[in-house]
Amino acid sequence: MTAAHVTLCFLLRDGDAGQEVLLGRKKTGFGSGKIVGVGGHVEFGETAAEAVCREVEEEIFVHVEQRHLIPAGTVDFVFPAKAEWNMFTTVYLTEQWTGEPAESDEIAPQWYRVAGLPVERMWADAEHWLPAMISGQRIAVEVVLADDNESVAEVHTADWLDLGAAL
Repeated sequence: MTAAHVTLCFLLRDGDAGQEVLLGRKKTGFGSGKIVGVGGHVEFGETAAEAVCREVEEEIFVHVEQRHLIPAGTVDFVFPAKAEWNMFTTVYLTEQWTGEPAESDEIAPQWYRVAGLPVERMWADAEHWLPAMISGQRIAVEVVLADDNESVAEVHTADWLDLGAAL
């Protein structure tokens, strides 16, 4: 089975108490109730960069231009107990956007201090790669979930070389 190609975008800003990242409580669908990044599926004919810009607009009502995307790496999610959930994720950061993040039917956005990510309310894999990507590491990550489809069985990380394929 082929993994679905999805995207994530993490908006970053300087807050009063240090760097902050925009995450959101997922209100519907896969991962409902969890704190997640903003993003979604790459549709037929779209690049990952086009998809993430569209998804950010749809989910939190802010406009991100492709030229302001910072490619951060990839995360390959492997669900051995439920292969139809497998996802290949292209991850972006951005420090520039237009508009103020607002709640949609899918996401309730909230700013979090990077130094205090709500990992206990996120997918269990996030703590293994998100802080590294936010800090500037460009990595390719493979996350193998356990049979419960929640906890992490294995994490493999390698340097990521963006050869333009993700854009």
